[in-house]
Amino acid sequence: MRPNRARFLSLGAAAIVTVALAAGCSSSTTTSSGSGSSANKSPILIGTSLSLTGDFSADGVAFQKGYNLWVHDVNASGGLDGRQVKLVVLNDNSSPTQVTTNYQDLITVHHVNLTFGPFSSLLTAPAALVAHRYGYAFIEGAGGSQLVFGENLPNVFDVSLPVAAELNPLIDWINGMSASARPTTAAYPKANDPFAIPQTVTAQGKIQPMGVKTVYSKIFPAEVPDYKPNADAVAATGAQMVVLGSTDVPTVQAFMQAFQQQHYNPKIFVATAGPDQGAAFTSAVGVANANGMMVPNGWYPGYPNAASMKMVNEYVAKYGGTPSDVNADVAEADSVGEVAAQAVKAVGGPDNSKIISYLHSGVTLASVQGPVQFNSLGQNVKAIAFIFQWQNGKYVQVLPLGATGSVAIINPKPHWSS
Repeated sequence: MRPNRARFLSLGAAAIVTVALAAGCSSSTTTSSGSGSSANKSPILIGTSLSLTGDFSADGVAFQKGYNLWVHDVNASGGLDGRQVKLVVLNDNSSPTQVTTNYQDLITVHHVNLTFGPFSSLLTAPAALVAHRYGYAFIEGAGGSQLVFGENLPNVFDVSLPVAAELNPLIDWINGMSASARPTTAAYPKANDPFAIPQTVTAQGKIQPMGVKTVYSKIFPAEVPDYKPNADAVAATGAQMVVLGSTDVPTVQAFMQAFQQQHYNPKIFVATAGPDQGAAFTSAVGVANANGMMVPNGWYPGYPNAASMKMVNEYVAKYGGTPSDVNADVAEADSVGEVAAQAVKAVGGPDNSKIISYLHSGVTLASVQGPVQFNSLGQNVKAIAFIFQWQNGKYVQVLPLGATGSVAIINPKPHWSS
């Protein structure tokens, strides 16, 4: 991920990247049934704003890779509605203000046909409002919190797992434990972020009645120069379980380092984001220290789905690394494209009003993350929740127990590596 990220650091906050992947990759794949030559038709422009710089840059770059993989595949198979696809990307620098400007520009200046979502609920919420104002369907993959759905916008469709449901497999696992095996105390530190708070609050509210005493539950600023005081406070409690409401790798890394310095090793350590970032996580904390760390998500590289396995192989071929290096952001972005493609095909073209009606019709669609069906709020009610764990350098599915692909959990978490 590093080389691609570095490429965009020099572009600036309002950088424009137009990608026409595969438009010239194969001269023989320019038609679709009944549509004639896509080379003779104007391309379908799809606009998105991504955090290529700023706090969310690691996720933004991963999202761009996922979008690019989808563009390549759809163009190689003849495009959409017999037309090639071009992706127009504006850099929002992880700023809610810039993301609003970007979507206005995408619609009124670049005249895109469709819009795809950015990364994070913080940016998706204001972006969706702009798209709604102009009557655009807004298909996204990383805005699953109440901050987004609370607006009750009819044009928003999140292909991924709703945020509040992320930790449900963990809650069920704790509930299924015998009283003697269940942790007795738990800490719930959480960043002041619409992604982190709903998960940890839901978990605390359901786990505490099981007899697991809450010894720490505080919100810390999402952007602080030093997380150590918060982490030290958690370590001082000696909690047997820590559910960290995190949004990125640096936050988890800081807590792990502080815990190690305090010689504090919780038996169960779950972070809401960070450990899902593949090589970006293990390179930051070390493979040995990652051992036993858990994280919720709706997808993982070994997900037994034919489309997912194809995407993972394409990612490794294009960007290098191993399947474990492919993080969930890539799958979320690819799923956005897949859902959009199925909608465009169903309604006969990039007609936003028809797409909105179609996606609200109760139809079940397919994606690399699994089935997608939207409720009236645009939440994916068919999304599947998993818990993953790093085990000896491998990122594996461990929950739900007994689910296809789940392996035995390492419990308790191994001690920190020296």
